[in-house]
Amino acid sequence: MRDDPTHLAEQFSQVLRHLVFLLRRSAAGQPLTSQQYGVLGSLQHGPRRMTELAEEHAVQLPTMTVQVNRLEDAGLVTRGLDPADARVRTVELTAEGRQRLEAVRTVRIARLTVELAALTEDERATLAAALPVLEKLGRS
Repeated sequence: MRDDPTHLAEQFSQVLRHLVFLLRRSAAGQPLTSQQYGVLGSLQHGPRRMTELAEEHAVQLPTMTVQVNRLEDAGLVTRGLDPADARVRTVELTAEGRQRLEAVRTVRIARLTVELAALTEDERATLAAALPVLEKLGRS
């Protein structure tokens, strides 16, 4: 029963839900939503096409456009043109957007550090051993 994929999926889904809430609580009171911070995170490595962002975040293009408009109004992203195709719009972080993203990540890491420090050494070792599997799962 422990390694039954359906049972494991149910348990994993519940645990993941609680972890997402933990991360969201750590950024509570910030001026942006967790979804908007997610978009900023998607831009950390450089400009992206709007269609790529919508696909990555599993939303329709109009929904992503609304998010990007709000981020642009806040001065956190800027739009540009794809050098390979001038018809394609791209989005990239501004310096302020990068700073805001780093600030939230710092708060989240600090919160997780406190939570992880409360675990036993064996529990932290178990978690560390599971990270490659979780990474593989996240890439599928």
